[in-house]
Amino acid sequence: MILTVTLNAALDVSYDVDVVTPGASHRVRGVRARAGGKGINVARILHGFGHEVLVTGLAGGATGDAIRTDLAAAGLPESLTSIAAESRRTVSVVSRSTGEATLLNEPGPPVDAAEWGRLLDDVATLARTAAVVVLSGSLPPGVPRDAYAYLVRVARAGGALSIVDADGAALTDSLSAQPDAVKPNAAELVAASGINDPAAAAAWLLSNGARAVIATFGAAGIAALTPAGSWRAWLETRISPVNPTGAGDACTAAVAAGLAGGLPWPEILITAAAWSAAAVLTPVAGDVDAADVTRLLPQVRVEESHAARIDR
Repeated sequence: MILTVTLNAALDVSYDVDVVTPGASHRVRGVRARAGGKGINVARILHGFGHEVLVTGLAGGATGDAIRTDLAAAGLPESLTSIAAESRRTVSVVSRSTGEATLLNEPGPPVDAAEWGRLLDDVATLARTAAVVVLSGSLPPGVPRDAYAYLVRVARAGGALSIVDADGAALTDSLSAQPDAVKPNAAELVAASGINDPAAAAAWLLSNGARAVIATFGAAGIAALTPAGSWRAWLETRISPVNPTGAGDACTAAVAAGLAGGLPWPEILITAAAWSAAAVLTPVAGDVDAADVTRLLPQVRVEESHAARIDR
């Protein structure tokens, strides 16, 4: 089983418009609302490919109820820890003309010490039956800055591997617990390390505690830096994205599935590249069409990578 932890779960609302023009009124062509947050998106993708998943994290208020209702409708099992405050909503405005998405993210709900303690206890129990624990997304107010370090240790104590997909302090503070993998994108590499060169930034994360660094670079592909070696994978053909916001979660899902299955890194990267590319072809983050994956897999290339070429 793969356990996903979403501390800042949300109800994701997506608006489709013809084109986004700052300061103008927009006619909305389509509206969707469903449970979101990076960990939930990861679980949704894994569930779609037949992997056993369980969603946990924090949820509260009417929005938390809506999140639980949507998870049940999608057939996604959950064991969310209840909090008193209202869970957040996010709004994504997607331009049909360009495929670009403008995101409006509400701040997370305040979490008190007792609620945080219950979450730790719940994850400790659930991790005992998990192969991999995925820790994704931002931290709500009241949660310790090094929350992911706590949770990596909890996962390891339960016998599970851990993946951290976060940015800023949430990522850097997790390194002290030596997560089995971290998954930054290009901007998050710089923010976490303060180093502009992606290869050097990834090496910094590895030398400071990460056991593997999986870095995503959009259309340039995905790179893995591990003590055993470095590899990069990319799609040979260009595709026209519909909504790029779910690509990172698709990559994290593929890495979780690969680690759970004990696969070698090159094979994990091939799947991650195909899932990520397929994800941008769908209008909603958390969706990956298996037919798109089947079509794209033969177009993925993987090679050993020297550190200086990690994002090339």
